[in-house]
Amino acid sequence: MMSGRRIMTADEIRRATIRLSHEIVEKQAGTDGLLLIGIQRRGVPLARRIAAAILENEGARVPVGALDITFYRDDLSLVAQQPVVKGTELPSGIDGRTVVLVDDVLYTGRTIRAAMDALVDFGRPQAIRLAVLVDRGHRELPIRADHVGKNVPTSREELVRVHLEETDGEDGVEIERIVDVPEPVGAGEPVG
Repeated sequence: MMSGRRIMTADEIRRATIRLSHEIVEKQAGTDGLLLIGIQRRGVPLARRIAAAILENEGARVPVGALDITFYRDDLSLVAQQPVVKGTELPSGIDGRTVVLVDDVLYTGRTIRAAMDALVDFGRPQAIRLAVLVDRGHRELPIRADHVGKNVPTSREELVRVHLEETDGEDGVEIERIVDVPEPVGAGEPVG
């Protein structure tokens, strides 16, 4: 059983996305040589939203791609017997470009390590940066985000669920805690 609370509304996600777009452009000192690559699944619409905000604020179109890391995961055998492959679509030529990987939640760092492994199979970027909507801590690898929408301290017993209009029909971020439900008194005892 889960109990949860909302930690980001649709409006807060919108504002965080706009702020991320400004930070990315500022760190790059413009948009030249910039690529946004969303990690499947929710990183892709986030990357598109960031690109739309850059277009609106800077008047520049930044190429956006999608990266499927399924077969680069070090926990593939734990994920599923028949993993769902979502597909990789990269803008042509990542060599010498600054690639900003975009994901919804940064947790242990293993997804990002897998994404970097997958990315370098397609070329050699000048730099790889990371933008995430939520950083929840608990890193197992020495990876940190360059751009963070919201830092959220969590326990390992909690789940952070990002919902996006494009994939889930609504925008919002929730923290859910796994709750042990006590068995009702007398449950399982014979009646009589």
